[in-house]
Amino acid sequence: MKKGIHPKYMRTRVSCLCGNVIETRATVPEIRVEICSSCHPYFTGKQKLVDTAGRVERFRRKYGLKANDEEQNEEQKQEQDK
Repeated sequence: MKKGIHPKYMRTRVSCLCGNVIETRATVPEIRVEICSSCHPYFTGKQKLVDTAGRVERFRRKYGLKANDEEQNEEQKQEQDK
């Protein structure tokens, strides 16, 4: 490798909005993320709506859904399954 042209590789703190902090290495001292493996629905198994730039609200407006409508539909499905 040529000397003096590569960025310095150092210890880095990756901070998530959920409060999880991960130590790793990168070329910047601190990285902030919105979702990590501790809070992502794929890894936790919990279904959670992740709203990025109002996409969930746009979807609800497009199809005329309200937050309560979804909860009522889930309750009705659970009652029918019994």
